[in-house]
Amino acid sequence: MQQVLLVTGGSRGIGAATAQLAAQKGWAVAVNYATNSLAADEVVRSVRAAGGSAMAVQAQVEDEAQVIAMFDKVTAKWGQITGLVNNAGVVDMTARLDEMSVARWKRMFDINVIGSLLCAREAVRRMSTRHGGLGGSIVNLSSAAARLGSPGQYLDYAASKGAIDSMTLGLAKEVAAEGIRVNAVRPGLIETELHASGGLPNRVQELAHQVPIQRGGSALEVAQAIVWLLSEEASYTTMSFLDVSGGR
Repeated sequence: MQQVLLVTGGSRGIGAATAQLAAQKGWAVAVNYATNSLAADEVVRSVRAAGGSAMAVQAQVEDEAQVIAMFDKVTAKWGQITGLVNNAGVVDMTARLDEMSVARWKRMFDINVIGSLLCAREAVRRMSTRHGGLGGSIVNLSSAAARLGSPGQYLDYAASKGAIDSMTLGLAKEVAAEGIRVNAVRPGLIETELHASGGLPNRVQELAHQVPIQRGGSALEVAQAIVWLLSEEASYTTMSFLDVSGGR
């Protein structure tokens, strides 16, 4: 049976690396994007050029109607979805809590938390044996920030990823007997475009000395952890957190 994977935020960084690696492992991959269709199309092209199956699908993950339509498009093309990577997320400019606005918090929690909950809900509705599904695997993208708190930089982002940790724990227990495994990966300092969107394009290089391994990580190194958790090699692994953070 064809394994079908949806990767949210799959047009760049960790999401793109995950989509490409999963396709190499035999998954048919739906590459979700919010606005950058050119980047998503490039990921799809690279997968197809390597002999894999991929499609790009647009949706703002915080929009319920768009998320439902996205899942319907994927199932219409390939049938049952058996994997979800909740990767879509945002940071904002570095700031202290007393400098942040409510609008900033609402945007971040809408995308990082509500978006992940929405996508997980739709995945469960389709994967769960309770609903006639075939089972599957969900991997949530948390962050080492959930443990570290990101004081003076991204406290609100860290809080949103703490919510992802709690969601992972609860959902894993909720659907374990319905054929669905739920785990999370916590990346540390990883070389992606995310840091530039927070106003610190050189953040990884500047903080690498704080990492016991003494360097930042790559998107591929995170993708390898994600794809393992998705796979049957992790068939007895659920409610687990895999830190890919160089010891930080």
